[in-house]
Amino acid sequence: MSRKLPVGEGETSRTACARGLLRAAVDEKTGEFMSASLLAERVGWAVDLVSGMTRELMTERWNATDVDVLASGEDAGGQKLPSNAWMALRRLGWTVTAPGGVKVNDRIVRMAQEQAGRTLRSAKWRVDLTSGVLAAWPADPARRTAQEWDAVREAVPGGQHLPSGVIKSRTRQIAAFAGKHGRMPADVFQLEAAPRVARMLLLSACDGQQATIERHESDPGRALLRLQLPTRPDPRSYQDWTWTTCPVALPPTIPMGAVLHLPTLRIHQGTVRADLAYTHAVPKIRRTGHTVALGVDWGLNTLLSAGAARLHADKTITSPGSGGMFRTAGVLAKQHRLRRLSEHLRAKADHYQRLIGDDTDHPLTARTLALMDEIRHVSARRSNLNNALAQAAARWTVDQAIAAEASVIYVEDLRSMEARGMGRTMNTRLSQQVRGQIFDRMRHLAAEVGIAVVTVPARNTSRHCPQCLVPLRHRKAPDRPTTPGWKWALCPSCGYQGDRDTGAWKRIAARGLAHQAKTVADRTGGALVIRSVIDGLEAEAAITPTTNTGRDRSKTGPTRPRTARPTPRRRRTPSPAGPQGPAGKRPEGHAHTDRTRLPRAAHRHQDVTTTSTPTTSRHRPRGAALGAGFHLHAHASPPRWTEHPPDPTVRSADQRR
Repeated sequence: MSRKLPVGEGETSRTACARGLLRAAVDEKTGEFMSASLLAERVGWAVDLVSGMTRELMTERWNATDVDVLASGEDAGGQKLPSNAWMALRRLGWTVTAPGGVKVNDRIVRMAQEQAGRTLRSAKWRVDLTSGVLAAWPADPARRTAQEWDAVREAVPGGQHLPSGVIKSRTRQIAAFAGKHGRMPADVFQLEAAPRVARMLLLSACDGQQATIERHESDPGRALLRLQLPTRPDPRSYQDWTWTTCPVALPPTIPMGAVLHLPTLRIHQGTVRADLAYTHAVPKIRRTGHTVALGVDWGLNTLLSAGAARLHADKTITSPGSGGMFRTAGVLAKQHRLRRLSEHLRAKADHYQRLIGDDTDHPLTARTLALMDEIRHVSARRSNLNNALAQAAARWTVDQAIAAEASVIYVEDLRSMEARGMGRTMNTRLSQQVRGQIFDRMRHLAAEVGIAVVTVPARNTSRHCPQCLVPLRHRKAPDRPTTPGWKWALCPSCGYQGDRDTGAWKRIAARGLAHQAKTVADRTGGALVIRSVIDGLEAEAAITPTTNTGRDRSKTGPTRPRTARPTPRRRRTPSPAGPQGPAGKRPEGHAHTDRTRLPRAAHRHQDVTTTSTPTTSRHRPRGAALGAGFHLHAHASPPRWTEHPPDPTVRSADQRR
């Protein structure tokens, strides 16, 4: 099967990942059917072998010298290292062997080297960041001056565009180390231990002698994964490795024409999960040339506010609609409750730990273990809630862009925003936002339809008027005068007024369209970003108010009296008068109103005023058929006579004599 993807004009290839599940397998050597639990056990044995070798390699190479050599991209002879991590480690001579008496093939060693090489390469960024912060250590770690900020950004590679929150978090980590040990760390390798090794199988480092994957011949929604797995925890020879066939149901997010790649296998709660990588064709993303953009503003209760703006040929920018809001007050309230529960359980577990001390037979040991299980359960609930919220918010944003026919989404950059100085409750709620996850999901979904996602500076987006760029005045919303806050914005210059979030997304969209020529790609993650605001372009980033072309519906005089409907609605007027009878006037309904006799009951225990089901037997819906009312359980009211007419069915005393 060819792994090359045919790409048409205006398209590019994109590699993504989807989650799958291995539910069963077949041992090709014996023909034995393997259940999900047995397959998880066999995969777990292979994962243990790979993780052990990866841990050994990480422990040996976790130092500044080896990380710098690997990150330099050149070997001792000055030749360029391969992009594959396992090839680069073999070029440098960093090998690893299986434990004594265990027989593994070379592809198992490749997976261990690939995992260790990726981890060591990613550590280079933390090494440079820690070295830069240590080199420009401030006099007061809690508060840097402007000169100290310039110095630390100069010392960190790429620090000019690095969010201040990243530098502050690393500063707090170093300060905590110094407070605990009484000295400053030399580098990140003293500050952090070797990373924990993830239990997984990177099949992408293997070739066809270890694993293969192919689509089903007749059903494109299924695939067949073949790989070698051990038949025992400590295979002694190659005879203890057998080929295993695993059918895989492909998720619907994988296109039919996508090229499949070897997945990554992980063990999760007794099942085997497969991260299915695939490559498919998508429209190319443009950095410039946008005429319709979607501006997105972050909020608290209103998590997202978005709307479209259009750039015309005369360089004017208009906003044709009022936009929309993605409100998540209920989800955020549940998230807040789970956070408080997690904090309570954590405080209780810490208290138990202090009481237990070094006593291994303390009566509270079992309760502490139960508390730790509950903490993990609550953490999993919070993680699932955040993932669902991020996916829903990203899907809503991309759908808004598709509906507006926008080719770019401009999002304000709040990576440097810190939750401090706004009160305990507000600080906590701001720190619980999942903006990073939403932005990543947004980029992923937008790339599928060829829409660019660009971050723009957030400075003064909520403060200045979107039409004349004059500072706004904020006050309570007119429809909620009793709710505290500054939700409504008024412009003292041009008279603009509206929701604060609405004005913010207009400013963001206009700023992005005006600065789209300054869009660059971030070297670390490849995200598109506008780094700074230029005064000359910012002056053009104003929304031109559109004139109302519809009929003027303003009130110019007294309201004209309106006559009643010629035929009033049946339920709003009484029934027409009919011939008078002994039963009086019947209420309105579908039944005839010209009857001159009182409708008899449908049952001998059911009077004409009865509105419930008879209790002596099963109810039979015959009332309407027998004329006992206009509805099954609604009957005519009894007549109110001045003198009750005699009942012919009741005999008087004179008649009984």
